[in-house]
Amino acid sequence: MPHELIEAPIADREAVAAAVAGADAVVHLAARAGIPDSVADPIGTFEVNVAQTVGLLDAARLAGVGRFVLASSNAAAGDHEPPADETDLPHPVSPYGASKLAGEAYCQAFAATFGLAACALRFSNAYGPYSLHKKSVVAAWLRAALEGRPLVIHGDGEQTRDFVYSGDLAGAVVAALDAPAEVVAGELFQAGTGRETTINELAAAIGRAVGGDVEIRHGPSRAGDVRRNVSRVGKAAERLGYRAAVSLEDGLAATARWYETALADDALAAVTPHAASGSE
Repeated sequence: MPHELIEAPIADREAVAAAVAGADAVVHLAARAGIPDSVADPIGTFEVNVAQTVGLLDAARLAGVGRFVLASSNAAAGDHEPPADETDLPHPVSPYGASKLAGEAYCQAFAATFGLAACALRFSNAYGPYSLHKKSVVAAWLRAALEGRPLVIHGDGEQTRDFVYSGDLAGAVVAALDAPAEVVAGELFQAGTGRETTINELAAAIGRAVGGDVEIRHGPSRAGDVRRNVSRVGKAAERLGYRAAVSLEDGLAATARWYETALADDALAAVTPHAASGSE
């Protein structure tokens, strides 16, 4: 089946309407991601993550789309005694988390009001190849480690996260698309590994992934960060048949190999024009 790539902001209502016309399903991955950015610009985060998400939901409704899957975040649950559960009373501690919680609520509302089989997947901390543009901790630290720069830990490093490989998250999305509509409509699923990793442990694993010692420095804690975070993944396993399969060690090794190639290609592209002009 042929594929068409449409490059447009989701704020462009005409482009969005054209993109969803005739679609069976919409997977909404676009977002203003990251807690620090949301602290610096909460209104901008609201516009992208809430207003534009509602616009996309409504475009899907008007086009008769049958399925809508929203990529949400554990930041929506906020500061809870882990593991995070779909039944926890949300307590977001950042504008980013609040914006993702609002998106989840709108998916539930569109399912109940309009019959759109919309659901939300609460992604844990995602990492993987093709993420040079990301500001997340794994992306930032792999770049730093491969470029010989120190890894900066905010706080004591004993805060924990649930790191999930991008390939496993793709599996969660496919599972949400393939499940019967009555299983997913208006539902929320934790999409993580169920394994809790300290930031200090992550730094050590990054060092092993790049095959060398890395310098580690500590800085002040950041506003909006939760202390502990890990997902309970039983609901996704039971209803969607989804479980993450890639270990942190294997996922970081694969990601590091991709980063090595991508950074080398970037460096080559940066010097090639100068070499060409010097030969003329």
